[in-house]
Amino acid sequence: MPLHLLVLLNFAAAAYLTGLIWTVQVVHYPSFGQVPKAAWAAFHAAHTRRMSYVVLVPMVLELGLAIWLAWAGRAALPSGSGWWSLALVVLVWAATFFISVPFHNRLAAGYDYIAIDGLIRTNWFRTVLWTARAGLLGWLLAR
Repeated sequence: MPLHLLVLLNFAAAAYLTGLIWTVQVVHYPSFGQVPKAAWAAFHAAHTRRMSYVVLVPMVLELGLAIWLAWAGRAALPSGSGWWSLALVVLVWAATFFISVPFHNRLAAGYDYIAIDGLIRTNWFRTVLWTARAGLLGWLLAR
């Protein structure tokens, strides 16, 4: 596959996930506080199930594409940018599984405003990482 096409596919995945994370950060997670406690368990279960359809496959695809780009572009991309792109994906995965998932596990046990607040505050890390990755890939496409 031509390197330019591989960068474009990486950008498409990153752009999708960046748009999604900004929506989650600015709209979706803040709305958690508006859910009545009596409806919380059903809401959170539905949220978790539905978000997995929207996030899981694109994240796995992004990881695969990022690995491919880092390897294929190791000599052709400037300043190790393929490896930096992969590092951003790895950091997103780490933040997801070590920060976001534990907050969601707390929320699965019941309404917890402290956990909602923690989820909103810590999700900025993933938001910034995905935004940086989309920016890096956009820069690579524009060169």
